[in-house]
Amino acid sequence: MKLQHPFRTALIATLGVGLGIMLIDSVQTLSTILLYVGTALFLALGLDPLVSWLERRGLRRWAALLITFAAVLAVFAGIILIVIPVLVGQIAQLVAQIQKLVQSAVNQEWDPVETVSDWLHSTFPALNVDQVFAYISDWFNTLDFAQIGTSAGSIILGIGASLIAGFTGALIVLILTIYFTASTPSLKAAVYQLVPASKRARFIDLSEQITASVGYYVMGQVSLGVINGVLSAIFLSIIKAPFPAVLAVIAFFFSLIPLVGTLTGSAIIVLICLIPGLGSPLTALVALIWYAIYMQVEAYVLSPRIMNRAVSVPGAVVVIAALAGGSLLGLLGALIAIPVAASILIIYRQVLIPRQNEL
Repeated sequence: MKLQHPFRTALIATLGVGLGIMLIDSVQTLSTILLYVGTALFLALGLDPLVSWLERRGLRRWAALLITFAAVLAVFAGIILIVIPVLVGQIAQLVAQIQKLVQSAVNQEWDPVETVSDWLHSTFPALNVDQVFAYISDWFNTLDFAQIGTSAGSIILGIGASLIAGFTGALIVLILTIYFTASTPSLKAAVYQLVPASKRARFIDLSEQITASVGYYVMGQVSLGVINGVLSAIFLSIIKAPFPAVLAVIAFFFSLIPLVGTLTGSAIIVLICLIPGLGSPLTALVALIWYAIYMQVEAYVLSPRIMNRAVSVPGAVVVIAALAGGSLLGLLGALIAIPVAASILIIYRQVLIPRQNEL
């Protein structure tokens, strides 16, 4: 085929490729802002069922929004005024205990190498412990401590900058969440106007189902996290585990992560209970038994009852969606993967299947 205007065609193609590259670069540059906006939208959809519930109880929307925002801010204030001081105090105790162990090792009151060596000898009698320690000693002598100190300083500065950025991002997400929650009806109406009038009713019905599914999912996941956190605080205080408030907060936040969150948080808690001078093997064993039982109760009793209104997704799809979402967007991707999969299934069942049956 002969091109009539090859120069013009090549120029248009080049401009098209350049525009595509510019759009990709723009998305990468704005990835953090897009992440904030996506998180805020996700949380706003999670608060919308609560606002709607208050409206059905006879409150005006502004009053329902005011109560919802007051509750959210009260939760943040409670975390800051109650949890944070406890966390700081218990983390200070943890640091003091570590310093005590280090000082004991310096004063030769406690020899960690000898302790580990005796444990290895008794646990693994066939292992050549002296040769293992010789390998470790040779590796230790090859370390460049000046470079390690510089790297450690850079890591500390990076952690400080990450904490500041995280706090700023959380504040931005909170402000955007409040705005999106207040303007949810107007945002929905603006989107609905873009759909042709002949298909608008069906589009509105599917959209309401999807947003309700996302909202109930967020509320259900938070409910599971609260249950795990409260029960962990009570149980860990009873068995006198180290730093029960810190461990309860760990249990709460990890429970927000689908599939592996509760398992990961439980493993961290059990390992902390094994720290010498803080916990004991018996405490760790009791905590391990407790979380093994709790995970079964959560999987077969709590989760089905709490999440039955939110999502109805097959188990294999849940695993694939969570893995894919985590790979693409990290923690946020893992959180939103399941409601996105549920939304796709709604479209598949109510749009694609009926359309195929009509052919």
